[in-house]
Amino acid sequence: MRTKTLLIKNALVLATMDGARREIKGGDVYIEGPEIKKVGKGLKAKADTVIDASGCVVMPGMVNTHHHLYQTLTRNLPKVQDAELFDWLIYLYDIWKHVDPEAIYASTQAGLGELLLTGCTTSSDHLYLFPKQNSGFFIDTQIAAARELGMRFTATRGSMSRGRSKGGLPPDSVVQKEDFILKDCERVIKKFHDPSKFSMTRVAMAPCSPFSVTTELLKITAEMAKKWGVRMHTHLAETKDEEAFCKKLFKMRPFEYMESVGWVEEGNAWFAHCVYINEKEAKKMGHTHTGVAHCPCSNLRLGSGIAPIPMFLKHKVPVGLGVDGSASNDSSDMLGEARQAMLVHRVGTGVKSMPARTALELATRGGAAVLGRKDIGSIEPGKAADIAVFDVSGIDFVGSQSDPLASLLFCGASHRTRYTVVNGEVVVKNGRLTKVNEGRVTERANKAAARLYRRAGV
Repeated sequence: MRTKTLLIKNALVLATMDGARREIKGGDVYIEGPEIKKVGKGLKAKADTVIDASGCVVMPGMVNTHHHLYQTLTRNLPKVQDAELFDWLIYLYDIWKHVDPEAIYASTQAGLGELLLTGCTTSSDHLYLFPKQNSGFFIDTQIAAARELGMRFTATRGSMSRGRSKGGLPPDSVVQKEDFILKDCERVIKKFHDPSKFSMTRVAMAPCSPFSVTTELLKITAEMAKKWGVRMHTHLAETKDEEAFCKKLFKMRPFEYMESVGWVEEGNAWFAHCVYINEKEAKKMGHTHTGVAHCPCSNLRLGSGIAPIPMFLKHKVPVGLGVDGSASNDSSDMLGEARQAMLVHRVGTGVKSMPARTALELATRGGAAVLGRKDIGSIEPGKAADIAVFDVSGIDFVGSQSDPLASLLFCGASHRTRYTVVNGEVVVKNGRLTKVNEGRVTERANKAAARLYRRAGV
């Protein structure tokens, strides 16, 4: 079969986000199959498909490093609109415990669809909720949904083993035994994990949090992740409540606790949030290349705090962005997350602490580093053809042409791309998903949400 080719040309600005941080006016990108072959200006290349990016900013597809896609069905619930994390979780667990395969499929497509529409081309997802009935193939279901959309996907096989009867937050009906968890992790890794270049599917191991899993599970996860050659992920240091919980139960701060169970050694782990990390801990994270998924919208929504990202960057901690669960953000808007990251750090650490370009680097190269991928995150020959094309020619960008790249975060009434390309394939065209019917995805997800509410008596 002949390799398909794609040419994106005449970009108002082509931001490569590579090591040279090039910004090419009138830039072009030539793609063969899944790979970027040429980047420059006035490229003399013929292609099967040509995208005229006049009036557009072209940038690498963004990388989402933390999400809970099933939560897309429980956005904006009135009773927890103003709740802090622990109260928010306790209320929602009693709804989430009713999720089924249809809810998982529909929510995955809705959440990933929104991400694609806002310029994200690679997403991870932290699925840790497994009710006793019909949850055996939840990860398989997610991967199938992602493949239909054309999304590059890192599925993290999450888990909870400490229910309410053992002092944890989740209902006992959604926790599992350690041996069962590990057996299914091995199954999913062997079936789906593809470490090769341009891989569309990877798998990581992801116990939920220090307050919902046992110490033994964290230790075994570190051992088996090393054996199976996969990364590890969990929530960490998100709230003061979590810090108090760890000090009371383990006599350690959250980061110290994760060190004690072998999670800060190999440089193959990344933690979501890290709001309450001190400078000594940040230095250790930088030294071990332990990553952070920064989720500013969720941290503000739940009143958890602001992660010390400028401090992390000073100590060379890998940092990417995460939209987090759509019930704590309440959207899967990747460009919106980058904008929030740019804005929030200007309070407390100074207006110069987070320039627009730094926020966009976190969303692209930073996210790639956090997920341990060297084949995505920038526009340069040899990298995966994952690209976002944003139209900045409209009335909502009037007066911003002195810096079109920064205007993506400072201006704009819509965060939808004109085109999104994943692995060389156009998956968003003229602001619409190409591989699925957006209206049907929306209708299916709303029906799944309504069914979930009925089951939970909401």
